Amino acid sequence: MTTRHKLMGLVAALAMLTSLSMFLVSCKTMTDKEVKNAMQTEILETKWVMKEYRQWPNPKLILVPSVVFRIKNLTADSMAYVSFNGIFKERNAVENRGDNFLAAIGKNNAVAPGGWSDPITLKSNYGTEGSSVKAFQNNPQWKPVWVKIYALWKGSRHVLLGEWPISMTIDFKEPEQPVIQGGKKEGEIKKDEGKK
Repeated sequence: MTTRHKLMGLVAALAMLTSLSMFLVSCKTMTDKEVKNAMQTEILETKWVMKEYRQWPNPKLILVPSVVFRIKNLTADSMAYVSFNGIFKERNAVENRGDNFLAAIGKNNAVAPGGWSDPITLKSNYGTEGSSVKAFQNNPQWKPVWVKIYALWKGSRHVLLGEWPISMTIDFKEPEQPVIQGGKKEGEIKKDEGKK
């Protein structure tokens, strides 16, 4: 081998090593502390929302706890590809009441350094069942729930951002005029009977 070929081989090997080291640095997994220090969580609202509602033939209302929050990017770089997991449970319970995993911050809605994310909503997949909003006031199954919010970013583990109580506010209003037969409202049935 000539000196020129040896030099070209050395340059090519050096270029490959440089590319590989840059790739490995960019793929570095973030620690729990780095993830926690990279973002600030602001809770905007907690409430119970409707998952399922029907008036007829058997009244049924299922409410689930939900949390609306946003994240502030405390880093010097744009923040993207962040997922969140909300675990809903009673304060000292062992078992979860429900959960919600959401890939909330992507490439198209990346958060600029020092900026805030769009509002993020996590809703439990399980809730409490009753027959109406009024029935929830005396429902022994409707208990205070807390949410733990975890973040996943750049290959990190589920990092706990914090734990917050869900208010007992119900964000659902039943229709003023009940549906009683075949999906029709009471006034519509009387109109139909008058046509006969």
